[in-house]
Amino acid sequence: MLLGMRGSSERQLAMLSSLSPEDLIPSDHPIRRIRGIVDAVLGELDGEFDAMYARTGRPSVPPETLLKATILMALYSIRSERAFCERLNYDLLFKWFLDLAIDAKAFDATTFTKNRQRLLEHEIADCFFAAVVAQAKLRRYVSSEHFSVDGTLLEAWASHKSFQPKNTPRRKPPKGRNDEVDYHGERRSNETHQSTTDPEARLYRKSNAAPAKLCYAGHLLMEHRNALLVDIELTEASGYAERDAARVMLGRLGPRKRRRTIAGDKAYDIAAFVAETRELGFTPHFAPNTTRNRSTIDARTTRHTGHQISQRIRKRIEEPFGWMKTIAGGRKLRYIGRQRNRAWFVMTGAVYNILRIAALDAIAAT
Repeated sequence: MLLGMRGSSERQLAMLSSLSPEDLIPSDHPIRRIRGIVDAVLGELDGEFDAMYARTGRPSVPPETLLKATILMALYSIRSERAFCERLNYDLLFKWFLDLAIDAKAFDATTFTKNRQRLLEHEIADCFFAAVVAQAKLRRYVSSEHFSVDGTLLEAWASHKSFQPKNTPRRKPPKGRNDEVDYHGERRSNETHQSTTDPEARLYRKSNAAPAKLCYAGHLLMEHRNALLVDIELTEASGYAERDAARVMLGRLGPRKRRRTIAGDKAYDIAAFVAETRELGFTPHFAPNTTRNRSTIDARTTRHTGHQISQRIRKRIEEPFGWMKTIAGGRKLRYIGRQRNRAWFVMTGAVYNILRIAALDAIAAT
């Protein structure tokens, strides 16, 4: 009986090995449309990939494969590279997406670590995001006149215990456990203290009612036609980070003869920033901040219907923030340092755009 069962299993395995992952993925699966967009984007980056690797030497995992793996991690809420490589051994959809054979072994998780610095030096995340935006513009999904800007806090991979006084020798924790630190009643600020885990993280809170956390500030610039992201940035958290990042992203849009609009919440209703946006050729459609003596956004702007439309559409910028924090796992960042976390944030924003483009393509095909 056991011999018969063993023979049956071997026949099933032989039959499975004669198939390819292409035969096992349904023709109407949404991942097929996503892969088509990803392949088109990666095709635009062949020049950057060729410049990253020498023509001779030991074979390595292609950067296209690593980028595709990053996309799958965001789509399927996989927290770490090690967990992804473990799942790659048995998930046929993942192997199909990465162009691997059914019996191909997963690459080691350290491949991400060894190649990450190379991807950072060539700014591949920014190139990938720009290529995704170019695909959206090619399909005419992107507005060139109306935009929204907003920011959020992303918790760093560092605890309050790591936030210790600067220029002070670090105490050695007991073996087998975390160090006990009593910081209650101690005045701590970014000027006097610094995280020993992530020195670039800053202690900040969104409002007086929210707790202070070690975090970074993420910023998005969204167009209004289909709520696609056209620019993205990650900076240190501070009271000026949102307006400083918005100024940089608006400047990267470039000049245009026709005047454009930029929407935002009350945090952007600052006289100096409103004047700067006007100089850049944008009409500020910010929410009036009436808690102060007088709002900079007066009736000359609010009386127009366009201001009301901008205020209604700008709320959609919370959708990519919510997706990136929940599905993509960005509520607590997984890397150390602004550069690595920024690359993750930019890539995740690109994945969100790919999902939106795939959905719009599906609507256009019906």
